[in-house]
Amino acid sequence: MSQIKKLVLGLVLSLLTISAFAKDVNINSASATEIAKAVKGIGKAKAEAILEYRKTHGPFKTVDELVNVKGIGKVIVQKNKDQLVVK
Repeated sequence: MSQIKKLVLGLVLSLLTISAFAKDVNINSASATEIAKAVKGIGKAKAEAILEYRKTHGPFKTVDELVNVKGIGKVIVQKNKDQLVVK
């Protein structure tokens, strides 16, 4: 097998391994720390805003409702939609 094929195969296997270990984040029960660590584009301040929104408005019915939280737009939701859940 050529070096390029080996490299491509290695990269594909690495990506599959990483995605296999990715954990779903339940935005209705996760802590601010868990959200900030797991969700791309969301730091501690936005994670705290999610918790505050959840406290004020009740649990999220859909992941798309995150756009109602100040500072979180459609792009952040779309980037993370595969790993965000509401239960």
